[in-house]
Amino acid sequence: MHDRAQETDPSAGSDEDQRWADLADLVLIISREIQFRRYTNERAVHLSQSEGMVMRYLKRDPAAPPSRIAAATGLQRTNLSTVLRGLEEKGFIERHAHSADGRGVTVHSTERGRSNTVLVRKEWAATVSAAADHDTRDLDAALSLLAAVEAGLTRGRP
Repeated sequence: MHDRAQETDPSAGSDEDQRWADLADLVLIISREIQFRRYTNERAVHLSQSEGMVMRYLKRDPAAPPSRIAAATGLQRTNLSTVLRGLEEKGFIERHAHSADGRGVTVHSTERGRSNTVLVRKEWAATVSAAADHDTRDLDAALSLLAAVEAGLTRGRP
């Protein structure tokens, strides 16, 4: 992945910069490759990237108002509304009024939504594990680094 031509190009940045750029490239490529895969379990429903982000968030925060979901996922409120409508149509979420006047709502994943999340995560685990020849030697270090990167990126989100 490291391009020798970059080493002689002063505008390419330091070797460390190049390694971080390589990591970013790999993360994006891996993400797309996972998205392209068909699921082996016919019950698993493919979601858009935004739908998947919302469902992953609801796994951690099962009764969240849309404003909190938008802030956590980085989605604009108008885009989130469209995503929530799609997830509702698929039967993956429900909205419940939570204030006396009925204007405030919380979003909850349904049993169908939670089941799909479990199925999809199993599919991803099998796909990624097989791609790495089931080699777990560096898995904990990779998870730790990627979790730190994710936390730093979300913390510094504009």
